[in-house]
Parts: sequence; structure tokens; C-alpha cells
Amino acid sequence: MTRKLAAILVADVVGYSRLAGADEDRILARLRTLRSDLVDPTIAVHNGRVVKRTGDGSLIEFRSVVDAVRCAIEVQTAMVERNIGVPPEHRIEFRVGIHLGDVVEESDGDLMGDGVNIAARLEGIAKPGAICLSEDAYRQVKARFDFAVTDLGQIQLKNIAEPMRVYSLQIGTPQPNPARQAQPAATKMPSAAAVPDKPSIAVLAFNNMSGDAEQEYFSDGISEDIITDLSKLSELHVIARNSSFVYKNVTASVPEMAKALGVRYVLEGSVRKAGNRVRVTAQLIDASNGGHIWASRFDRDLTDIFAVQDELTQEIVAALRLNLTHGDQDRLAKGRAINVSAYELLLRGREQASGHTRTGNIAARSLAADALAIDPEYAAAQALISFTHVLDYVNAWSNDPEGSLLIGMDLAQQAVEMAEEQPNGHFALGMACMWNRELDRARAEVQQGLALSPNSAELLRLMAHIQIFSGDPAGALETLDASIRLDPHHPEILFQFLADAHFSLGEYEQAIAAIEQRLQQNSQSETAYALLASCYGHLGRSEESRQAWEKALRINPNFSVERRRRVLPFRNPEDFNRRVEGLRKAGLTIPNLGQC
Repeated sequence: MTRKLAAILVADVVGYSRLAGADEDRILARLRTLRSDLVDPTIAVHNGRVVKRTGDGSLIEFRSVVDAVRCAIEVQTAMVERNIGVPPEHRIEFRVGIHLGDVVEESDGDLMGDGVNIAARLEGIAKPGAICLSEDAYRQVKARFDFAVTDLGQIQLKNIAEPMRVYSLQIGTPQPNPARQAQPAATKMPSAAAVPDKPSIAVLAFNNMSGDAEQEYFSDGISEDIITDLSKLSELHVIARNSSFVYKNVTASVPEMAKALGVRYVLEGSVRKAGNRVRVTAQLIDASNGGHIWASRFDRDLTDIFAVQDELTQEIVAALRLNLTHGDQDRLAKGRAINVSAYELLLRGREQASGHTRTGNIAARSLAADALAIDPEYAAAQALISFTHVLDYVNAWSNDPEGSLLIGMDLAQQAVEMAEEQPNGHFALGMACMWNRELDRARAEVQQGLALSPNSAELLRLMAHIQIFSGDPAGALETLDASIRLDPHHPEILFQFLADAHFSLGEYEQAIAAIEQRLQQNSQSETAYALLASCYGHLGRSEESRQAWEKALRINPNFSVERRRRVLPFRNPEDFNRRVEGLRKAGLTIPNLGQC
């Protein structure tokens, strides 16, 4: 036995017995998926060691309290996102206790002692989604994180001799219907309620009927690929996956969903995958009267899944009586020759990448590489790997960010050469070119992508980003308006783009309104707080500027204005200088800043 000081995290699932009693097989499958896709990779990234698991509970040792809290925040934040739209009685929610204290390590690596007992008692009093910290743990991190912390005062924990001061850190609670969140007029957010003149459709997430929650990625992937196919049609207005999937596991009528998304037609369906067989059912509904326009069922070998997707798209086109252009017909006629095993790996990789976290990025790259090992000409997998390398550059997640960008550029170019007719390759190359300061080439790649997929909200957001860096913020606002109509429940990063565009136009109040919207959804964005500080500086609100700047540094003590200057690819250096000038107007000290 050895005695040592350690940061101990104890976690369990809220109401596990109730969840297991309702459907034990499903809850166990969901837990296994969460551990493999989210919890264990996050623990590894933050240098944690799983000491033991007891059913739904875990005891984890970290090198520092900072690592423990960062790990807990990342997992709890991800769970808030995953629980959006899930009825409360079906949610998996964790509660976490963290303590810094003396522990005894057994020869087999097990930990015992007061340090473990206190962490376990803290976990027991934590609310769902919350993190309870002892005073010893809180003292180590109180200046580093910008979450609402409640001082619970002195609490007598069960079987602990002395009362202990406890602090509760609440990450947040999921919003059941983001469609009803009001947008401030200052950010010029368009309404999605008006149905476009041309036929409009939302493809809902197909239900997973496989009896295995771990197959959710497959049914989601089928739905997403149908959206991708339909998005190629210029005569159709197609809502982005990000918005239509908001209604996954939500009890709402088709007319309600259609009204919120601004569409007339809704496609819903289910996928049952068993062994080498797959059954896909789908029905197209006219939301104006609730009538079923078309319904079909496909029972095929798994290897025929791509033919099923093609037939589904063609039948939807026929049911809507679309007059396709020659370009539309050519894009739909492109055949698929993809190995099914590689396709399943790509679906898992896309799911991991969608979280935009360091751990998800690593997992996505590994899965896409496995897909390429099976099919070396799989352009979509190559594009996904490129995307992960570019994210490493943007977020400084790798030891050699510049090298990551060059790798991303090279892989994206290869993806385009593999399949020039696929928009995702052009997206990856456009993104890499933008960050490599090749703005004209980036714009050209995105335009090619939009020609292939006119309904891509993702490509439109990238185009807006390029326009901001190119010195066309007014054009960026118009492009963002178009993307919002396709993706009314857009990701929170769009608010940052809105803020950047308004800032470049000198519209600081509108920029602040957009930043506040982003911070409501992501309070851990140091870039949002840094821009907020500059906005306040330009408006002469020095104290508010100082507070925002301190929050940026609290979230990321290594936040560097100089690195931002080097990385952000503004064509005109004055566009970045204006951001620095706002900080200087507020009288802020900016360390290690070179000449701008």
C-alpha cells in the first residue's frame, strides 16, 4: 500500500434503477456507447485513470483537479447536447463529485480512504448534470472556469466526521424546443416560418428499429445521406440535418415541425438492420393537410443500401413532381460503389466529428482511416480526415498546427481528385485554403461545392466566413441569412460569424447581441469573450471590456492575441487591427503582442 494526494472524481447515472427497470437492454447499450464514444476518450485526453466501475458508477483518478474538472465539464456539456429533445424520463444524466485528498493505493491499483469517500458523498448530493466540488478542490480551479458556481455552504456529508464546504457547478439544462427561442432583432435573424416558393422538405431522423441503441449511428447516417442527395437539387428547398434532427425523440405533430422549419413536406421513416439484411420504410407527408403523398418499404441485403437510398430519392422527386434541370439529373445519376463496411465506419466517424471536440476529432480520424484502409478510393473518408487535420490547426490541438494544416490541404486536394462530383471534398479543400490564406481559391472551391449542392447550409456558412476574411462583411450577412433559412436551428458558431461581420462593419451593438446569443449556448468560448471585450472598448465601456477579457483568459489562460493575428486569414490587416484597437481603447494590457 502507498499513501498519496490525488484528485478523485466519482460519477454515476441519475435514476439508473428506474431507467434499467423500463428497458435494461437499451440502457446498457446506451451506456456502453457513451463510454466508448465520449466518456473514456475524454478521460484519456485529460490524463485520467479509471480505477474501477460499479455498474453505472465510476471512480477515476486524475493528476490534478484542473484535469478532473475539465473532463467533467466536457462530458456534462456533451450530455446536455445529447439530451436535447429527449423526454426527461428517458435522459441519461450524470452527477459528479470531485475532491482533492489523501488516498491509499492498493497493490492492484484500487484506491481507498477519505479522499475516495468524500468524492463519493459529494457525487451523492449533486443535482443531475451538476458537478459538486469540495472546498479543497474548488480552491484549485475557482479562477480558471467561467461557470455559475453555487456555494452550498457547510454540509455534513454522510459518515464524514467534520462538515465540509461544498460548491456546485451546474453546466446547464437542455432546451426542449430551440425553435421557440427568441432572436434579438439587432442580429437581423430571419424567420424560418415562411414556406419558400419552391417545394420545401425536411427529412427527420429515421427511427432506429434494430433493437440495439448502438445502431443509432446507422439510421442517422441513412437519414443524413438522403438529405445530402436531396440537397443536390436546385428545384428543392431542403432543411439541413442540424435543424431537422432537433426533433429526434421529440413528441410533436408533423404540422408543428413543418411550421417551425418553414417547409411544406416532411419525410419520416425507420431503419431496421439485422445481420446482412436491412429494412427501410419511409413516408412523405404534406404538412398543409397531413395527407400521405407517398410511402414505401425496402427489404434488401445490406450491400444494397446505396441502391435503396437512390430509389428513395428518385421516388421523392417523382412524388413532388419536380422538373429537374439537366444538372440536377446528372448529379442524381452519379452511381455509388462503396464498400458497406467502409461506409459504416464513415458514419461512425461523422458522428464523432460532429461534436467538434478534441476527443471526437481523434476518434473521427481513426474511424475514417479504417474506412480508407478498406476502400483506398473513398473520397468522403479522405475529406473527413482532412477536416480533422484542419481543426487541429485552428484549435491548436496538435503539437505542430502548421504541419496539420499542410496535411489537411494535401488530403483535401486528394479527396477532390478522387471524386470531383462530391461536394464534401470541395468543402474540405475550401476550408483548408481559407485557413492557408488562399481566399480566392477557397471561394472558388466553395462555389463548386454549392453548384453541386445548392442546399448546403454548411457550405454557405463557410462562404460567409471567407467573405468576412476577404473584407466583404455585408455580403457575409446576406450569405448567413440564406444559410439560416436552410438551417433555422443552426450551430452556435453562426452567431460568432454574425458578430464578426457586424464588427467589421463597425456595428458594435449588433455584434454584442450576436455574441450574447452564442454565449447563451456556449459559455466556454474565449474567442467570443475576446471579441466582446473589443466591442465594449470601441463603445467606451471599459469596465465591461475588462470583465469580458478576464473571462476569456479564465477560460483559456494561454489565449494569445498574437497567435490569433497569425492564424486569422484577414486579407486586410486593418480588419484584425480593429479588434486589437478595441482592447487598447479599454486600457487593457495585451501581453506578448507583436506589431500589428
